[in-house]
Amino acid sequence: MIDLKQFQQRVYKNKVEKGFNVTDIYMEFCYMHNELSEACEAYAKKKNDLGEELADVAIYLLGLAEILDINLEDEIINKMDKNEKRKYIQKDGVNIRIE
Repeated sequence: MIDLKQFQQRVYKNKVEKGFNVTDIYMEFCYMHNELSEACEAYAKKKNDLGEELADVAIYLLGLAEILDINLEDEIINKMDKNEKRKYIQKDGVNIRIE
């Protein structure tokens, strides 16, 4: 199993060593958005690099979390705990949160 916090640090270290952006937060969001668009295109066109494109999205997300000093592993665990406790009903084919 991957230690996500250590992986965040690895992603950040690689960015620094290669001279990539680690200061312009808005630019990082733009890069991540671009990678997500590439993943969507790979899915839509049934390209064989969908997994690689999704990995790019995850790498940008991990890098951004490290830049912002956010422990993404903790945040994901807390959010999943919260999501699993929520209750929904379906109305006209749409999930509606009731709790």
